[in-house]
Amino acid sequence: MNYLINRFKRLIKHKINRYQKSYSQCGEDLIISHLFRVIGIDDPMYLDLGAHHPTYLSNTYYFYENGSSGVCIEADPSLIGAFNNLRKRDSIINCGVGTQNTNADFYLMSSSTLNTFSKEEAQRYSSYGNQRIEKVINVDVKTVNFIIESYCNRCPDLVSLDVEGLDYLILQDFNFAKFRPSVFCIETLSYTENHSETKINEINDLMHKNGYLTYADTYINTIFVDDAVWKNRAK
Repeated sequence: MNYLINRFKRLIKHKINRYQKSYSQCGEDLIISHLFRVIGIDDPMYLDLGAHHPTYLSNTYYFYENGSSGVCIEADPSLIGAFNNLRKRDSIINCGVGTQNTNADFYLMSSSTLNTFSKEEAQRYSSYGNQRIEKVINVDVKTVNFIIESYCNRCPDLVSLDVEGLDYLILQDFNFAKFRPSVFCIETLSYTENHSETKINEINDLMHKNGYLTYADTYINTIFVDDAVWKNRAK
């Protein structure tokens, strides 16, 4: 009887270990995890720009849970406490991401996933009738290049970018000649509530121009890998 019980326990444990929990919106973290295995990155460092929440819809928490660490950037000061509680190995920076080091108005929406520095985007979100601007606060803004130089102890292996309307401008400012993250996960779908969303093809074009190929696309997000890293992967 004990033999059967122990065998049953081993079987259950095996089945549990076969499944991996995703924290991303569409399983992007599991796709990236597989990509890291293919290109030989065992302990990735990440930079999460527009991190929003330590676990919910997070492209980086899966890696934190598996022992990695990195830098999380979040402009909303009310969200920082949760990161400090749940992501103690990470560096948590309360600032926005922009094209210059300055300060700017940050629009806090009724759905915090839509918080944005873009007044136009905030007004567009409100126009659908289901969202509203709850508050406007002034926060520090840093460029992505300054963030990497100041807060990352090396170039991150993964950059997750979701900053509601400013992604393309931030990528235009990215110093690809100096910093070459192996993988990017970028929101490449415009937000709408009337099913008129469109893919932001300018982001794909910019990434391809800078030597990154499209590895996967979940419609909402696109995962890019450095072309040179991909070509030099182990056979």
